Amino acid sequence: MKKLFLDSSQIVTSSAKNKNYKRGKELSDLEILEEHAILCENGIIKDIIPNQSANKLIVDEKVDLKGKVVLPGLIDCHTHTAFAGSRANEFREKISGISYEEIAKRGGGINTTVTAVRNSSLTELVDLMKPRIKEFISQGVTTLEIKSGYGLDFENEIKLLHAVKIINEIFPIDIVSTFLGAHTFPNEYKNDHAAYVDLIIQKMIPHIAKNNLAAFCDGFCEATAFTASEIDIIFSSASNAGLKLKLHTEQFNNIGGLDVALKYKSSSVDHLEVLSEMDLKKFSGSETVAVLLPGVSFFLDYQFAPARKLIENDAIVSLATDYNPGSSHILNLQLIMSLAAIKMKMKIEEVINTVTINAAKSLNLEKNIGSIEIGKQADFAVFNIPDYSEIIYNVGRNLISHTIKYGEIIFRK
Repeated sequence: MKKLFLDSSQIVTSSAKNKNYKRGKELSDLEILEEHAILCENGIIKDIIPNQSANKLIVDEKVDLKGKVVLPGLIDCHTHTAFAGSRANEFREKISGISYEEIAKRGGGINTTVTAVRNSSLTELVDLMKPRIKEFISQGVTTLEIKSGYGLDFENEIKLLHAVKIINEIFPIDIVSTFLGAHTFPNEYKNDHAAYVDLIIQKMIPHIAKNNLAAFCDGFCEATAFTASEIDIIFSSASNAGLKLKLHTEQFNNIGGLDVALKYKSSSVDHLEVLSEMDLKKFSGSETVAVLLPGVSFFLDYQFAPARKLIENDAIVSLATDYNPGSSHILNLQLIMSLAAIKMKMKIEEVINTVTINAAKSLNLEKNIGSIEIGKQADFAVFNIPDYSEIIYNVGRNLISHTIKYGEIIFRK
């Protein structure tokens, strides 16, 4: 079936000219097409042509996007959408001055959500996730990463990954599943870390890999979570099992996580709020994406990752919400984009590239999505605005008029 999307005011391609990601100065480059149309066939972009020529084409359907801006479908490449319960009481404590780490040390934080997840059925978890996914779609998100990490035992980590799998079957967007059993140590293993690491590598990872329950294995390398040597053991096992790798690291402390992630050529390292000056240069020749999460810094009133310095050091930078119940209860990628511009001094063009082509790179999907180019999926986020700068200028406002996946309109405002 041939479809034509025409008369938009701007098509923001985010094209990297077949390189499929942008680093350093390249992040400032956006290819903007005016008075052009996008021809799609069977969910794939077939051509991008001037409106004058497009109007002469015979197609099955024409979609009028007059006066609107078309971006590649937005990609949120780091979320913890699979959770139960609320941590509003802990949020109240954080506002009164108690730190995230203090709450975690006394058994709260992640383990509060673990208790809620363990007390929830598979059906309940799926039902909790449904409205969240709908909200992402209504913001122009066409690809979404979701982590486990709130089960922290075999039964409940598998339950979470099954919930994500069911959600992926229900909704038309692409959902990428990540195993995060190494999120923190559950209360029953707080005095026997080695036993929990053994559970991850001997039972969880083999089962997950055998049953294709996750594309990635992630971990949290922090003073209150896993050491660099523990992550090394887990990553060795996950890599041997065929899982791709990601790592939460350099959020509160520098304890060697970055070097472990780079050693294994991880697809991404996420957070980096306390990245040291001496480590900036490690990104210049690396294809590991630096995924920055300004929502966490905003939510915890904490320092922001050094986006400008990373870009100056030729890093491949991406952005994500880190949507979760504890440290970034923000389900709004467009707010994250504005925060990156205002608080991390990123240019509007850089921000757009970080939630499209570079976010695709962080999920190893850059050959299929992330830019509007011939041969890629027809995934679009359509904004009811005349110029792309309005997206960042209208802080926290959802200006999406259409979300399009594989050439099909899956949300219309």
